[in-house]
Amino acid sequence: MAVAPSSPTQRLRACMPPAAAFATHVALRASNEPHKAAATTATTVAVPVPTAVVAPAERRSDAQVAAPSLACTWEDVHGADDWRGLVEPLHPLLLAEVVRYGELVGACYRALDLDPRSKRYLNCKHGKKQILQAVGMADAGYQVTKYIYSAPEVTLPMGICRPCSKSRWIGYVAVASDKEAGRLGRRDILVSFRGTVTCSEWLANFMSALAPARFDPADPRPDVRVESGFLSLYTSDNDTAKFTAGSCRNQLLSEISRLIAEHKHEDMSITLAGHSMGSSLALLLGYDLAELGMNRGVHGGAIPITVFSFGGPRVGNLEFKNRCDELGVKVLRVANANDPVTKMPGVIFNETVRVLGGRYEMPWSKACYAHVGVEVALDFFKAGDIACVHDLEVYIDQLLKIPKDEVATASSANRVQSMFECWRWQMAMIRAGEWLRALGI
Repeated sequence: MAVAPSSPTQRLRACMPPAAAFATHVALRASNEPHKAAATTATTVAVPVPTAVVAPAERRSDAQVAAPSLACTWEDVHGADDWRGLVEPLHPLLLAEVVRYGELVGACYRALDLDPRSKRYLNCKHGKKQILQAVGMADAGYQVTKYIYSAPEVTLPMGICRPCSKSRWIGYVAVASDKEAGRLGRRDILVSFRGTVTCSEWLANFMSALAPARFDPADPRPDVRVESGFLSLYTSDNDTAKFTAGSCRNQLLSEISRLIAEHKHEDMSITLAGHSMGSSLALLLGYDLAELGMNRGVHGGAIPITVFSFGGPRVGNLEFKNRCDELGVKVLRVANANDPVTKMPGVIFNETVRVLGGRYEMPWSKACYAHVGVEVALDFFKAGDIACVHDLEVYIDQLLKIPKDEVATASSANRVQSMFECWRWQMAMIRAGEWLRALGI
């Protein structure tokens, strides 16, 4: 009689394709050494990649995720067990999913119209049916169902200017096709957000005062506070918008609710992905959906909500973090150690403000900003291009860096098998420790 694996890594290992299918390796930058003046400085950690990363044509390779592997383990890859044992080292299936969602976020930048002479300036250049094909992702396996617009309600200091509240395109909602749903093992509802582009969005980013979210009218939770600028981007309304009306929040809740109802008899997941400011909106949306209970399936169970954040800042206070954890909102943060955006707001007063070796919180610590979720740490810097530390394309390139001199051989297959064995014993030790703590030993 077969016995189901008891831990995430055991389940992943049981469903992995043969090691020979690993045709390439991924270089993860993770160094704490000082940066050299003329090139990126980092320690390269080789991680094997299974076959199926959905990426633009120019970045396609033989490293793709095998359908049976992801279909039977997607809950763990999406954080069902908080990615324990899957981040250090980064599991190949998780790596493939992180890259895939990063590319889907990158589609927002590639489709954004930056020509001031265009009638679609700072909006999407393509229609919903053409966008993924137009940016080189025709095989992404998603159908875009709605474009999302935001109008931050901000003013310049001293009231010297009218509110900067023009509505701009910030992302899209998509749903997995039938074929992709079969590969993923569930119907995935995706919301993808770009980062900061317009002046009003930059102003919103610097509105660092904490404000109550109050998303649930029946239980406003005034202690749960988020950055007021991000909150403005998410909730501000604009009835004069060129392409749509209503707040970013109302657009998203309406469309996600419709898609959940349409696919209510299927296994589903809600994936929210964003870069920079977009990751903040993704986290606010995830919290909002869970707080309102909109992620409830037809049988009463919760539909998993996972946020993939790339170069994201802190969004709310410690109460916000704790509430997200309580609601089961899973967040995986890909963060470059040299990216200043990931350290804001709350550069000084943040989740690390504690005393006595970190055992006790300061009286004001709950008013400080705190990161949510699990971090995938990168470390890259280039002296000739300082802006690269926050660039989404560079983030993805660092995850996809493949050593030219490495080829999948029998010896590399043995290393893969050895790595899985280490993960299996690591998870066994974690479980044993939990049992001992539960017994008070």
